[in-house]
Amino acid sequence: VQLQASGGGLVQAGDSLKLSCVASGRASSVYTMGWFRQAPGKEREFVAAIRGRGESTHYADSVKGRFTISRDNAKNTLYLQMNSLKPEDTAVYYCAKSHSGVVADTNTKSFFDWGQGTQVTVSS
Repeated sequence: VQLQASGGGLVQAGDSLKLSCVASGRASSVYTMGWFRQAPGKEREFVAAIRGRGESTHYADSVKGRFTISRDNAKNTLYLQMNSLKPEDTAVYYCAKSHSGVVADTNTKSFFDWGQGTQVTVSS
């Protein structure tokens, strides 16, 4: 199964973007899935995760209240709605599947099938 993230772009502070992550191959609905991001010179960091049926979510403190993770299992697609974007949100955003299935497990080593990232750039 491959994951392909899209929807990134160049926006101004305060704007919104919606990222998508499409899974090809077998359905991914059984997996907890997550979004991560990596800024230049920094380690990849957890952004948000969602359980297989969307019944539970978890967010990094830095995005809580601004970002919303969701999924449409019929379309094998994961989403990340990003509002009130800040320059510090600038990064390459990645989607991935969780080994553990625990929505609060933010460790990158707990995730696999990393898709190609999508660049988000927020100007001040």
